[in-house]
Amino acid sequence: MALNDQQIQALGRDALQRAAAGDFASAEEMFARIVEARPNMGQALHLLGQFRLKLGRFAEAREPLERAAQFLPRDVSAQTNLAGCLIQLGRHEQALAALAKAARLKPDDAAISHNTGRTLEALGRTEEAERAYDLALSIDHRLLPALSARAELLVARGEWAGALADLETALVSQPNEPRIRLRRGELMLRQGDWWRGLADYEARLEIPGERYTPDLPRWQGESLEGRLLLYPEQADIESDAALRDTLMLARGVEASVQCSATLADWLDGPTVRRGESLEGFAAAAPLRSLPLLLNWTSDAPPPSARLRRTPEPSSRIGWFTAAEPPPALAGLDLVRTSDEIAACRLVVGDDIWPVHAAAALGIPTVILLPRIADWLWGPRLGISPWYASAELLRDDDREGLAARLAGC
Repeated sequence: MALNDQQIQALGRDALQRAAAGDFASAEEMFARIVEARPNMGQALHLLGQFRLKLGRFAEAREPLERAAQFLPRDVSAQTNLAGCLIQLGRHEQALAALAKAARLKPDDAAISHNTGRTLEALGRTEEAERAYDLALSIDHRLLPALSARAELLVARGEWAGALADLETALVSQPNEPRIRLRRGELMLRQGDWWRGLADYEARLEIPGERYTPDLPRWQGESLEGRLLLYPEQADIESDAALRDTLMLARGVEASVQCSATLADWLDGPTVRRGESLEGFAAAAPLRSLPLLLNWTSDAPPPSARLRRTPEPSSRIGWFTAAEPPPALAGLDLVRTSDEIAACRLVVGDDIWPVHAAAALGIPTVILLPRIADWLWGPRLGISPWYASAELLRDDDREGLAARLAGC
């Protein structure tokens, strides 16, 4: 239906009122009608694209935003909104071009420089990305996104001190921001600084998400009149991370462990399935909070959990990593299933639960860790304090692994 100028103005006012009240769906429908009637109206195209962004309809937002940027070549927000849409769609080269136009219109805008850094980082151009973050921070030294992003680039290069400095600066203006506190804690923990890092790491429990929490008071280390429940905080209790955390961390305190069916036959102690009644429990603690609650140290954690199974060593070797076995193991009958772990004389694998089970059984174990491993392992390789029979190697240290396997 054709609309006259007066009708378009009335429809536009109504749409903006709907948007101000949070009804972006109605606003989008109204501006779609306006654009149909006036296809070259730059502001209407821009607003239509913005409402589609609000609704998460990024693919549909692209066309009106591209046209708006053409009709409004000197409107900074038209360029930056187009860039944001293109970033969401993974069109980073095109997003970079839109951000360059925005930067020419407003060269001293910290947010534009930050988003340019994000886009360059997505394209793998990390040095240019760092320069963009530097520019953003030279304009606004407290810009939290740029500080966090630059910290991540510094971490990737192993420049821990610089990364921590950026996070400390970010926390000056927002000292209670849980994501930044968590990141600072993780960096300290990976360097082996548990004394400072463990408290910050608890900030993860303040971040909304898919983390599982039982309907019980959170244990803070106090004496209890009822039972204590330990639980993995992963939403999927059968996930690799939950299984591994359960074997690695269920130690040092008398408690029932909420575990998956996979581990129920392994743990020699009281266990509870997720979804079962929690009657009789007085409090609960996530497994990853135990180092703080029980004052563990990184070089002397408590003994590992007792397992029901016992080693029955044979000549077989367990292989629990996606990498191909080295030539030293060619022709050997390798164990690759968890049911046969107890029969191994040596187990090699990634940081996954069958490897932890082997180490807890006292079987000689080689655990292959990535460059940025879980903070629980600490910064040092070699014999692990977590398991007397476990040795830590980098997963790309082929020479070290070959030397360890020599003679097998």
